[in-house]
Amino acid sequence: MTAQERVERAASALKVFPLPSAVLFPHTVIPLHIFEPRYRALVRDALAGDRIMALAQLESGWEGDYGGRPPMQPMMCAGVIIWDEQVEEGRYNILLQGVCRVRLASELTGDKAYREVSAEVLPDLPYVGPEEEQLRQAVFELAGRVPPSFAENLLPVAARALGGTLADVVASAVVPEAERRQELLGELDVKRRLESVMADVGELIARLQPVRPTGPMN
Repeated sequence: MTAQERVERAASALKVFPLPSAVLFPHTVIPLHIFEPRYRALVRDALAGDRIMALAQLESGWEGDYGGRPPMQPMMCAGVIIWDEQVEEGRYNILLQGVCRVRLASELTGDKAYREVSAEVLPDLPYVGPEEEQLRQAVFELAGRVPPSFAENLLPVAARALGGTLADVVASAVVPEAERRQELLGELDVKRRLESVMADVGELIARLQPVRPTGPMN
């Protein structure tokens, strides 16, 4: 069974971890340290089953009610736990790999401490257009203005990725702000997403000077 099929099977009762500081994109990986008791229970149950969970943002005004069940933004990313480590006091370190966008349909009620939702799975439609190559060229230009270690991680992925996946992996690498990342996660039109990420890369290029080469000059 593919990861996509596992998400589709889990979508009727999808485990959700609301984390205002982080936005996960499909085809990217995020490290998480799980320490709150209700989300330790979520991870424990996920590991005992399909290893599927979603990461979500909260609607504005959540600050006074994080311990309760403040409203979640409807667009989320469902992923699979690809690595886990249980540490002191029952906490977990995990790596969550994004699989696809999902949209909250309704929140489930029950006796579990953590939150579960019924969700609609939203895989990207195939897309081929000039925006792909334009974004790749922008990434190549950016690579000349960032530390080599960053460029070496991003360039091979950007060279292979297609369509919406290309937009997502580049956005994950270059867009740090959670609010902007959530905007891009919510963009279902692949062409517009590619254009939006290209604009973000262009703004970053404009702020950075080319990295000067090191070592002996010929």
